[in-house]
Amino acid sequence: MSVNKTPAFLTYKGYPIVRNNDMIYYGNMYDDYVVMLQIIEKKKVKDLDVATKVKIYKMSTQEGLNPLEAITKTGERNGLYEALDLATAWLRA
Repeated sequence: MSVNKTPAFLTYKGYPIVRNNDMIYYGNMYDDYVVMLQIIEKKKVKDLDVATKVKIYKMSTQEGLNPLEAITKTGERNGLYEALDLATAWLRA
């Protein structure tokens, strides 16, 4: 019996999503673009930190570009849901 050792990524609306502290990477690195979401502000709700302001960056996955040249769009939304909604629209366009 073969066991798959590849970790499965969490997905949202069909795109992989990976979080590292206050940075969230959304999209497939094999596609032309991915979206980076940066949590700018949070508030405490019971025991959870909830994102209240999120900066969004659409970035090219083309190799050799420096990170500033890779950014093609930016935006800001109040809350993670609104930010992911915009990010999904950018990835589908």
